[in-house]
Amino acid sequence: MLILLSSLKLTAQNQDIKQSTRKFEEVYTYINHLYVDDVNNAKLTEAAIIATLEKLDPHSSYISKEEVDDANQMINGNFVGVGIRFQLLKDTLMVVGTVPGGPSEKIGIRAGDKIIKVNGITIANVKLKNSQVREKLMGELGSKVKVEILRKNEPELLSFNITRDKIPLNSVDCHYMITPTTGYIKLNSFSHSTTDEIKNSLKSLNEQGMKNLILDLQDNGGGVMQAAKNICDEFLSNDKLVVFSEGKHQPRQNMICDTKGQFEKGKLIVLVNENSASASEIVSGAIQDWDRGLIVGRRTYGKGLVQRPISLSDGSEMRLTIARYFTPSGRNIQKPYEANSEEYHKDFIKRLAHGELTSQDSIKFPDSLKFQTKIRKRTVYGGGGIMPDIFVPLDTNEFTPYFRKVLNTGIFNSYSLSYVDNNRTLLKNKFQSFDIFNKQFICDELFMNTFFNTIEKEQPEIKFNESEYKKNEALFKLFIKSLIAQNFWGTTEFYKIYNQRNDILNAALETIENNKKFDKFGIEK
Repeated sequence: MLILLSSLKLTAQNQDIKQSTRKFEEVYTYINHLYVDDVNNAKLTEAAIIATLEKLDPHSSYISKEEVDDANQMINGNFVGVGIRFQLLKDTLMVVGTVPGGPSEKIGIRAGDKIIKVNGITIANVKLKNSQVREKLMGELGSKVKVEILRKNEPELLSFNITRDKIPLNSVDCHYMITPTTGYIKLNSFSHSTTDEIKNSLKSLNEQGMKNLILDLQDNGGGVMQAAKNICDEFLSNDKLVVFSEGKHQPRQNMICDTKGQFEKGKLIVLVNENSASASEIVSGAIQDWDRGLIVGRRTYGKGLVQRPISLSDGSEMRLTIARYFTPSGRNIQKPYEANSEEYHKDFIKRLAHGELTSQDSIKFPDSLKFQTKIRKRTVYGGGGIMPDIFVPLDTNEFTPYFRKVLNTGIFNSYSLSYVDNNRTLLKNKFQSFDIFNKQFICDELFMNTFFNTIEKEQPEIKFNESEYKKNEALFKLFIKSLIAQNFWGTTEFYKIYNQRNDILNAALETIENNKKFDKFGIEK
């Protein structure tokens, strides 16, 4: 009887699919035979696929053939190119830095070089966009591109033939010792290269005497789930469940720690905010559920749906939701999405209006969403996202309208880059190390007057606002100094300066360096 009922149910489902497909084919046929104008069938089909997937859930999606490679680059952790970091400065492509060991560095291209021509075609002063620059410099593995470069103190353009190669896309922005005993790792995404990057970062920090670790997952939107599991394996002992998934057509699948990690002992804090999603939530949820570390920040985004990439016949791709992720204690990571997609994506605005981002008292959970951690039996909550152990409110008054206007012009970046380009020798001679620069470089009154004169010249519609500048004076100077450090040294140095204003990091640092504050949570260390 049970077999018969299952067979009848399957037959009904197949008939329903056939009827729906036939109906769509009928509409398609009538459009092609009766519509008043010519029809682009490819675009029509894509529009239908996109609309169909939007009706399922907020994260099932369609990726066109042209976008598939770009979409996979972040996941794969590399792309094929020439290996430079660049910025467009006054319509001229300036090399900010070269990738260590990359093709440009190997043939002698330097920071400060201006690329004037690519394959004989002038690209300076033609208002190129960043995407157009990438199109010209990226290409097939092993192919060559000729660039002509303007270099300071060189009377003529210098010519270089660069052989394109695989260039890593680093998911670890930086790692460094933030105190003599506490290490810090900033992770921007989860890709196939993340595991090795994290392992190398931990090895380096351990060699520098790390006793405590802060893992920064703020604004990390996720990525490869295997990388999330491997990161947890560095912190959790063997046989511990990291996450499990289930769906209507997908039986429960467990991801379990199975290797010895480099930091299974020691105080650990994970930083999150409202933009930490997916794999970030898997890591923070597992660390919290096993009482291995503290979560500091604000409730995470709440994306706990599993997407399977499915290649379509023309090279395009569908990423279809097939299951949900649950933390080891059984919490559903995915926030509700019964409302329409537009409302779902307005969640940040709703949280802000409700006060959740600025006041812990505004966050209320029903008893039905209570769960217990695996070791200490602490109360944690489900219902979408990971709620931190230590809440750090969002400072909604941090940026004045004047600061935002200046920030939106991009002049912070262009001015800092110009300053480094014009003062490269001076910086090298005066500040022989980053530590000396960090201690001694000051954005004094003369420096800031030059900055605001530049704004007045290039953006005359933005009038200087003295009262709002005074409110954000420290932030103006900190941001410019950090960008100068980034353009002259690199990303790590940017964070070493800019992290001074990172409220979530500062709260974590205060806790992890204070045994009394940390120990009150009963966390393993």
